[in-house]
Amino acid sequence: MSEKLPQQPDNEEVDLGQLFNAIGRVFEKFFAFIGRIFKGIFSAIIYTIKPLIVYFKFVAVGLLIAIILGFIIDKKSGPMYASKMIVEAHFDSKYELVSSIDYFNALIKSNNIAELSEIFELDSAYTSKLKGFELDAGPVTQNDLFVEYDTYLKSIDTSLVDQLEYEEYVSNRDLLSGSIYTITAKANKQDIFLKLNEGFRKTFENDFSKRQKRIRDTLADIERLTLTTELSRLDSIQKTYLEVLMNESKKKDLSFGINTGLPLQEENSITKEYDLFLKEQEIRRNLNYLNKKVAEKDTYFDIVSPFDKLGVEDKKLHTRYYVIFPILAILLFILGFMVIRVFKFIKDYE
Repeated sequence: MSEKLPQQPDNEEVDLGQLFNAIGRVFEKFFAFIGRIFKGIFSAIIYTIKPLIVYFKFVAVGLLIAIILGFIIDKKSGPMYASKMIVEAHFDSKYELVSSIDYFNALIKSNNIAELSEIFELDSAYTSKLKGFELDAGPVTQNDLFVEYDTYLKSIDTSLVDQLEYEEYVSNRDLLSGSIYTITAKANKQDIFLKLNEGFRKTFENDFSKRQKRIRDTLADIERLTLTTELSRLDSIQKTYLEVLMNESKKKDLSFGINTGLPLQEENSITKEYDLFLKEQEIRRNLNYLNKKVAEKDTYFDIVSPFDKLGVEDKKLHTRYYVIFPILAILLFILGFMVIRVFKFIKDYE
């Protein structure tokens, strides 16, 4: 029995050695796998660039033709001008705004000048110069986002409040989350932008928005009538209290103390003029707040910043055809080369 005890450390050392060897093999396989990934990415890049190097002369000629063609189209289409208008939509008119922007772009793409001229009440010489519209949310400040988040929390079930953090709410905001939008108009004519206001006014004044405004105005009238009725009732009560006090000042009923020989004592009615005064102030504050809220949103939209009288020339490179065409030429060349290689592989496959 004593002879077997010293053999245990040798077995443990063998087990630990096998464990470390197994761990080493796992790491070797892992690093080999990472190496194969990087090697595959590098091979794919080289394989993609290779036809550009091999057929450099053809690529250079193709790029030169694409650049010249892009310059010709840019020169023929003329300079591109852009102007921005920032608006705040009320009564859920933002839904119609998003739809109308898509509709305007579809009309421009299909070259439906007659419909555009009717919408914007412009001559076709102007509407034919329109090149598109873009709609973006905002701009909004950090404080605006906090207020919007607070309003959102008040509008949902209290049991769901803890499930949506502020950062998650901001990251999940989409185009229709806010009420302030930036409309970017693009055209080949520099002085067309101020003439677009009429078309956008029609966009905001749609049937749905008008119905929302009617509902808001009706509810405001009902609340206003309730508050004014309460004020008139308070006024009647205050007048009654005033009459009671005036009568008591004229008629002084005096009585002697029963068990004492004290001086005469005056009996006054108990009134609550101060409580009525506080209630009146509260009602008037609510009435002023209601009138202010209605006055602030009495239109279907507010123009925060209008279109400029003259548009600014758009000089972004990614909008120029002499940049777009060469990039497309390179992509088509690489795609064509890969298609040819695939067909050749399939043809030679046995």
